[in-house]
Amino acid sequence: MAGFCEIGVPNDPNQVFHMMLIPIRRALFALAPLVMLSACGSVNNASLSKPETLFGLLEPYHIDVVQGNVVTQEVMAQIQPGLGRLQVKEILGTPLLTDPFHLDRWDYAFTIHRQGVADQKRIVTVFFKNDLVERFDTETLPSERDFVSAIDKPLPVDRVAAPNLTEAQIAALPLPPKADVIRKVPQGAVRTYPPLEVGRR
Repeated sequence: MAGFCEIGVPNDPNQVFHMMLIPIRRALFALAPLVMLSACGSVNNASLSKPETLFGLLEPYHIDVVQGNVVTQEVMAQIQPGLGRLQVKEILGTPLLTDPFHLDRWDYAFTIHRQGVADQKRIVTVFFKNDLVERFDTETLPSERDFVSAIDKPLPVDRVAAPNLTEAQIAALPLPPKADVIRKVPQGAVRTYPPLEVGRR
């Protein structure tokens, strides 16, 4: 056979090079699906960590999700040992979690997910003994003012309130131009009605 020596190896260096690439090509074809699947996984992880945007400018609207009972320092200060179950329910509301196997424990969980502010999660647990409050377990709770400020969305830059000005600074501000207001007489649709029929006597 022309171009081959006696042991079956081609004499042409180009043919030798192409024969050496065959196992490498097979390995690449075998690894291609794995590389593509790992790329899909990295894209999904990136999309979970950062909200999807349209051209990096617009974010999709997410509805506010509020679950559970809002418990602040002022509300929790009313819970004292010795209160009955009905009194606790009137102050804190119906517990979000009640375990039939632990009837002497009420869990008040609160979560809020709101676009533009940090997520919040708090749990207040009230323990009863003989249908009276024995103790309660809670993490640090915010005051009502702190809670409202924590869930309040920041205003856009153009809507931020102006700083406090002195009377002299206010007097030095230019007056806005007066617009000529022309009051128009309201006009309705022009309608004509037929004369009333004379009733029979």
